[in-house]
Amino acid sequence: MARLAGKIAFVTGAASGLGAAIARAYVAEGASVVIADIDDEAGAALAAELGNARFVHLDVTSEESWGAAIATCDSIDVLVNNAGITTLGSIEECTVAQFRHELDIDVLGVFMGIQAALPKMKARGGSIINMSSLAGISASANLVVYNAAKAAVTLMTKSCALHFAQKGYGIRCNSIHPGAIHTPIIDKVLAQSDDPEALYQSFVATHPIGRLGKPEEIAAIAVYLASDESAFATGAEFRIDGGASI
Repeated sequence: MARLAGKIAFVTGAASGLGAAIARAYVAEGASVVIADIDDEAGAALAAELGNARFVHLDVTSEESWGAAIATCDSIDVLVNNAGITTLGSIEECTVAQFRHELDIDVLGVFMGIQAALPKMKARGGSIINMSSLAGISASANLVVYNAAKAAVTLMTKSCALHFAQKGYGIRCNSIHPGAIHTPIIDKVLAQSDDPEALYQSFVATHPIGRLGKPEEIAAIAVYLASDESAFATGAEFRIDGGASI
C-alpha cells in the first residue's frame, strides 16, 4: 500500500533540487502534491510530468503570495518548507543586504509558511517538515549567514512542535539536516568561489562516507516524516549527512 495515500502535500521550492525529489517521492507514494515555486516554467513542467500534482506560484518572502497559494488548497496534510538559498562568505565578507535576503527566504519564508498553512491543517492534524541543514547545527567560518539562518529554522521547528503538542493540534513539526547534497544550490555556491573544484573537494572531505549526498536520499526521510510511520516524532533533528556530524 502507498505510504502517503490520500494525503495532500504542499512543497515549497519544488521545481528543482531537493524539492523536486521530494515531490517525485511523494507522488510515487500516493500523495497529491502541490508544487510551489517562484519558477513558473519548471514548476508547471514538473507538475505535468508527475500527474498527481499541480503547480502554484509562490514567492516565500511575500505574505500575500503565501496567502494566495495556500488559499488554493482545501486542506493540507503535509507542509514541506524546502525553499532556500545558500550564501557563501565570512562575517567580514557578507553584506547586510545578503544577510537580510537569506533570512527573508530561509527563515521568514518558513515562519510565514507555517502561519499560512496552519488553519488548513488543524482540523485533521498532519506533518510540517522544515528543511534546515547540518549548517544549522555545526558552524563554518565561510557560511556565517547560512549558519544563522538554518540555526533559526532548527529552533523555530522545536518551538512550533511544542506549541502544536500543547494545543493538541495533532500536528508534528520536525527538521531535516542534510549534509552537502549535489543539487543546483551546490552549483550556485561553487560558482561563488574562486576555486570551485577545491571547494567541492572540501565538501566531500567533510563527509566520512566519502561523497556528497543525493536528493533521493533526503526525499526518503521526507517520505517517512510525512507518513503515519513517524507519528511519535516531533521537534526532532533528522541528520542525513554522510557522517559529517559524528
